[in-house]
Amino acid sequence: MTDRPAFVLLEDGAWFAGTTRRPLDPAFGEVVFTTNLTGYQETFTDPSYLGQIVVMTAPMIGNYGVNPEDMESARPQVTGVVVRELSRHASNWRSTRGLDEWLAEAGIPVIEGVDTRRLTRHLRERGAMRGVVAEGRQPSAELTSRLLGSPSMEGLDLATVASVKTPWSEGDGPHIVAYDYGIKRNIVRMLVGAGCKVTVVPAETGAEEVGLLNPDGLFLSNGPGDPAAVEYAIQTIRDLSGGGLPTFGICLGHQLVGLAFGGRTEKLPYGHRGGNHPVKDLRTGQVLITTQNHGFAVVGDAEGVPGAPGLEVTHLNLNDGTIEGVRHRELPLFAVQYHPEAAPGPHDAFPHFGEFMAAVAGGKRPTP
Repeated sequence: MTDRPAFVLLEDGAWFAGTTRRPLDPAFGEVVFTTNLTGYQETFTDPSYLGQIVVMTAPMIGNYGVNPEDMESARPQVTGVVVRELSRHASNWRSTRGLDEWLAEAGIPVIEGVDTRRLTRHLRERGAMRGVVAEGRQPSAELTSRLLGSPSMEGLDLATVASVKTPWSEGDGPHIVAYDYGIKRNIVRMLVGAGCKVTVVPAETGAEEVGLLNPDGLFLSNGPGDPAAVEYAIQTIRDLSGGGLPTFGICLGHQLVGLAFGGRTEKLPYGHRGGNHPVKDLRTGQVLITTQNHGFAVVGDAEGVPGAPGLEVTHLNLNDGTIEGVRHRELPLFAVQYHPEAAPGPHDAFPHFGEFMAAVAGGKRPTP
């Protein structure tokens, strides 16, 4: 198979040459980078990456193939993949097929041979931005015009796109209703593994409908897009959590908790994506190394969340000081910005699931 010239074009006019093995139509999305060195299959199937072109900072990916067990959703969710080198020789006992073949079958374009170090530095300096991956030796004026007319991530509600359309259940035990804003499979695995029955419901499910399910706890999942655009979730969270239902939010769920109780969110310059982000617990001084994947954050600092006096800040990111965790001062509710379920990444934050289970079992206020 012959390499074809291709490129990544950013909205600020910068472009980065590469190649593609297959014909491809231009694919538009927000260009972001992740610092994960492994776990590319979990990354590409994470619904939080919906609408994004992902630049892998690891110099080579694909060397251990793909397998059915490491899927975080039914299919790849990314809009495109940009790599320095894509290995076509998978060597792992769990591998059932090659990464290149798997992405091609899903229709996900891959641009390889790109100077991903230079591209990542550009995104760090200029911020994540709209981009397009396309075939050709250089961008055309027509393609640039199409890129500048494509939607920005700000203002986009992608939770309804990523969400299931009908409820489904798994497991047995205390009943947890999990809002699917783009939920990862490992979250459900963790909750079921903790001895729960989990009912996953669509993002727009109303509080009254959830109440009829008689839940013992409420889970607010991760997901893609701008949290401020998920307006339908705000009052629902207030209605359900405000009644004393033990509640645990992750990632987008964390941002929605901030909005529901009076705070606001903002877009980060280039976001946090990868499995090596240090987070400090403000009460114990413990530092967790966490998996993260978000482009927005709750506005505030160690002193609190402006406009949300009921929320106490519990965790901060040690790289940029952004809020990584909150808890309600009176209600059994807490949320974290990072991903305690990992997949991929470190397991430092696994205990949060146990704390949520303790709150569900005893009705006591959780301490993330």
